[in-house]
Amino acid sequence: MTSHTPTTPDESGPGTDSGGDRGISRKTLLRAAVAAGATVPLLATGGIALARDAARADDGRTLTPTPYCDDGDDLTPDQMEGPYFKPNSPLRTSLVTPGTPGTPLTVSGYVFGRNCVPLSGVLLDFWQADTNGNYDMAGYTFRGHQFSDSTGAFTLQTIVPGLYPGRTRHIHVKVQAPGKPVLTTQLYFPGEPRNSTDAIFDPALLMNVRGAGNGKEGTFDFVLDVDGGTGPTNPPTDPPTDPPSGTWATGHAYTSGDRVTYGGRSYRCLQAHTAMTGWEPPNVPALWAPES
Repeated sequence: MTSHTPTTPDESGPGTDSGGDRGISRKTLLRAAVAAGATVPLLATGGIALARDAARADDGRTLTPTPYCDDGDDLTPDQMEGPYFKPNSPLRTSLVTPGTPGTPLTVSGYVFGRNCVPLSGVLLDFWQADTNGNYDMAGYTFRGHQFSDSTGAFTLQTIVPGLYPGRTRHIHVKVQAPGKPVLTTQLYFPGEPRNSTDAIFDPALLMNVRGAGNGKEGTFDFVLDVDGGTGPTNPPTDPPTDPPSGTWATGHAYTSGDRVTYGGRSYRCLQAHTAMTGWEPPNVPALWAPES
């Protein structure tokens, strides 16, 4: 891999086996554990291999493209959106304010393409219940979107979501590489009693979670069905010879309600932001709504 390959933090789970038969994947084992009634469907070593483990090549070998990048089974699986999604969430990496009740939780990870290359400029839109299991449908409490950085990394500051009837603990997320289809899925917590009774729960979507002071830290890597290198770079790569016509411009600070044209279409700004390469109006529906 290149120098852009992220280094595995200390809290990461064990790396995937780089040799031998990969016919039995982590996901296959986890699903078998759930079918057998296991309440804690984790690997025997106590953690979950992350996509970054497959993306590393310390021995210089050539990496096999995903599904190997996603632990030998398939890409990050999708799940139902549910009834509580709201569009146009705020652009922010923290969903909490001083005094927010609940157990503090930091969720971090990387977004990879199927060829194990980190993806920058990927939209991640999170929403979840509060500590009492309630969703805010009047405002945007515990809702927010962000973009993966130049290394493909993301970090979310939130709380451990509460329980409500019929579901185990989970965090919703929509993930979209620039100009690519949206992945809608959910993240889960290991060791939850309701994991074995929740009909939607998928062990392939378990985070690695550990205690951290008075809170918890979770890690998860997304693998999207796109080739690596589709997102913006920092610094940007050479621009096209003939840039798209229109009034939208990188580096400009837009506010909600601003209108621009891009590629022959008109767009209305939904969230205040400073434009950058990779955030062109057609690529970021959380920031721009087409008007024509």
